[in-house]
Formats: sequence, C-alpha cells, structure tokens
Amino acid sequence: MKKQTLLRIAVVSAAIAFFAYTQLKPKPDHAQAQLAAPIPVNAEEFTLGALQFKSCELAQKNSGATTSAYCAPFSVPENPDKPDGRKLALRLALIKSDAVTANRDIVVYLAGGPGQSAVDTYPQMASALAPLRKHHHILVLDQRGTGKSHSLVCKSDEDADDADKLDLDKLRAHVATCLAEVEKTADPRYYTTTIATHDVEAVRQALGSPQFDLVGVSYGTRVAQQYAMHFPKSVRSIVLDSVVPNELVLGETFAINLENALKAQFDLCKQTPACTKAFGDPYASLYKLRDRLRAQPQDYTYPDPVTFQARHKHLNAYTLAGLVRMFAYSPETAALLPLSIAQGLKGDFTPLAGQTQILSGDLSDLQENGMQISVICSEDADLIKPHPQDADTILGTSMSDAIKAECEIWPHGTRPKDFHEPIKTATPVLILEGELDPVTPPAYGKQVLKGLSNGRLLIAKGQGHNVIGRGCMPKLVEEFVDDLKPKTLDAKCADALGPLPAFIDFNGAAP
Repeated sequence: MKKQTLLRIAVVSAAIAFFAYTQLKPKPDHAQAQLAAPIPVNAEEFTLGALQFKSCELAQKNSGATTSAYCAPFSVPENPDKPDGRKLALRLALIKSDAVTANRDIVVYLAGGPGQSAVDTYPQMASALAPLRKHHHILVLDQRGTGKSHSLVCKSDEDADDADKLDLDKLRAHVATCLAEVEKTADPRYYTTTIATHDVEAVRQALGSPQFDLVGVSYGTRVAQQYAMHFPKSVRSIVLDSVVPNELVLGETFAINLENALKAQFDLCKQTPACTKAFGDPYASLYKLRDRLRAQPQDYTYPDPVTFQARHKHLNAYTLAGLVRMFAYSPETAALLPLSIAQGLKGDFTPLAGQTQILSGDLSDLQENGMQISVICSEDADLIKPHPQDADTILGTSMSDAIKAECEIWPHGTRPKDFHEPIKTATPVLILEGELDPVTPPAYGKQVLKGLSNGRLLIAKGQGHNVIGRGCMPKLVEEFVDDLKPKTLDAKCADALGPLPAFIDFNGAAP
C-alpha cells in the first residue's frame, strides 16, 4: 500500500476517533441539559408554553433605575376549590438569560418575609443570581398576597412605636380594623404557603412544564421545601439560603436565636484588644441601655440619613429590641452595634436611630402586609409554646405574644397534616447558612440536611442572614445548579469569608 494512502487512512481514522471522543464521551449534566427555544436578544415579546411575555421594566424601590424584564399576565382562583370564583392576578416576570438559547430548566427566586415581593426584591438579588443567567432564565413571581399579586395591605399603626410596652388589646383592635379592610376584596384564609405552592406549579405548567431550580431565601426556603414535597418531579435542584426547617414553628425561637447571635457577635469584640478597650463588654452595655430606657424612655430628634430632615423617635426598651435585631442581620451593621450602644449610653441615639431608618425601609412593607398574618396564623400560631425564660432576653416574649394576639382575630386557613414533617428527598440541595445569623442559625441547616441524600451545607463564617450574595457564593451556586453535585463542590473559596471587625469610632475599625 502506498505511503500516501496509509497517511490518508491515518488522518481519517484520527478524525473519526476525535469525533467519537468529543461527541460520545460522558458530558457534565449542564452540557446535557435540554435547551429552550431561542429568544432573540432584543425581542419585544415571545411565547413560552401558553404564556405571552412582553418587554417590561421593573421599578426599583427608592430609585429611578429599573430592571429590564419580560412580563406575562397570569391569574389563579383565590379559592382553589372554586375555580369560577374570585380570580387573583399574579405579577409574573422573567429575567431573560444572557444566552440566546438558554437551558430549558428555569431558576425560580422565592422571596422571604413572609410578605416580601419577589419582583421588588429581585434587584437586591440580581448580582447573586447573575452567574445563573449565563444559561438560565430567572422567574420572579409575587406570591399571592404580596407585591402586586393582590397584596393584603393594612395601614400600619403609627402609634405602636410610641408605646412603652406591647399593648395586646390595642393590637387586637388594630388587627380587627385591618381585617375588615382586607375582607372587602379578599378571603385571608387562602393566602397560605400551601396554596402558594400550587400557584407556582400552575405557572410551571403554563410555561410548558420545564423543571424548576428553586432558590429560596429565608421564608422562601419554606415555600421551596413545601413545593418540592408536593411536586417532587417538578424540581431539578434546590438552593436554601438561611433555611427555615419544616419542623420549625415560626415565632417560637426568635428571642433565643437573637440572644445567641448577639453573644457570638459581641464575643468577637471581646477578642479584639482595641474593641475591648473602647467598649468593655458590649453585651452587658446593651442590657444597661435596655434597663435605662425601660426606666426612662427618650424622645429623640435626629437627621434623617436619606432626606436630612429632622425626625422624631420615641425610644424605649421595646423599640430598642427591634433596632438591635435589625442591626444583627448583617456583618456590616453588626460591626456598628457596640459603638452605637456606647453612644446611646452617652445620650446620643443618632447612630441607632439613623441607621435603623435605613434598615427598616424594606421591613415597612412587611408590617403592613396581612399575608404575613395569614401564613403564621394558619401554619404556626396554634403550635407556639410559652417560653417564660425568654422574658429577660433583649427581645423578650413580645413577638410570640403578638402573634398569639393577632391570630385570635385573624381567620385561619387549613394546614396539611404533613406540613411540619421534615423534608426527605434525593433531589440535589445546597444549603447556605450564616455563622452569626440571628434568625435562622446554622443548626437549622444541619437539621434539614438530615433528610437529604444528595445535599450539602455551607456555613459562611462571620456572616448573618441571607448569604447567597456573599464572596464566592454566587459562583458556587452556579456550579451547583450546573452540575448537580453538591457533595463534591469545591467550596474552599468560601473560607475567605469572615466577620467585619467592630467599629471603634466613626472612622472605622482599629488598624
């Protein structure tokens, strides 16, 4: 055989071998993913399943900026057993993938609260979810009763902050007034987690039945777990950020969780000589300030940090507890707490009051949302047990007492018998917890992990509540959703996370 013929045979054989290797070798899961129909980059409208999406802009709270998205009309019956009864128009938006042809599975962001709007809070989550947009569309749906999905809006009790203690009779009267207003357009019994999961499934079917990659934050982790239990074949993967175990009774552990987080956060100060020199024992100082305000509440005027206009605030032991709880949520504000407490003991409440004015902005919507009451009254209130030992904590029993009082007035929806059963699933699950979380501590993540045969828990050192956007967490979440291998996920990069050192003065931490 001629040398030229042998050479041609060799080249052809090599080409065939290379083709076989590249096309037939095992591929990672993300490469095997089914692809959705391509959507042109500058499309004004398109159809997914039975839904017609049109270009829209999502407003960002307290900002002139907007988020480009695609919106589609979608409605569900308020009472699932009466499909011909009152309809609820749900606000539904899709953030298109950066890829023209995205993976068929869709990422679904489930907001916290209960009561937060997924659409309104998406801008805060956008950077954390950005890596997922490389190959996935992101779906945001305002849960029934929130945002613009028939929100159960109640006028806030402006006098409540001025009270020096929780007045349960006044609270009951306020809830009754709120209920009378809400019942003009809604039946609060049907604004529960369980019914909301059926709304999510209805959306999935309308989209053409793709699988969902659920990303739940805080209360959204309850929605994710309940959805996965009711519709297991609809779920491809789950990310649980600051997880609420199914077994947990909302409201029962608020006081002890905050107390433990504060002790851990203040211990970091005590381990730093400069912080100890400046503040001594911040935990003891907090209780000293609490006792002082309990004995003599203060009316204080301070400049609004946003508008710079003079604001007036009534400070007492009750309001101090709420302020401290909000400070404890993130490492940035927790780092300010020892200094803010020290200034308060000197009679300067501007650091506490001013920072809280910023922190409380997003919480005001929750305080005025009856959906939160519907969820807790239907799913948790009757299971809350008294904890007399909480009385002397900074938060006390005020939150659990308030829940009990509210639910004496508010209508209760039904709760499935297995609602508080722990989740057990082989679906890939990644749990994210903040080491210093004052609401959902790492112990909750460990509890949920017990029922997961394909799960992984990552604890972000020095972090608080909602950690998906911290450090390399967005990258790790992307890798998890792509490959569905939580147990082999290389998470060494997360070791770089840690607490922020406490501010010694208003110039920052000690050098």
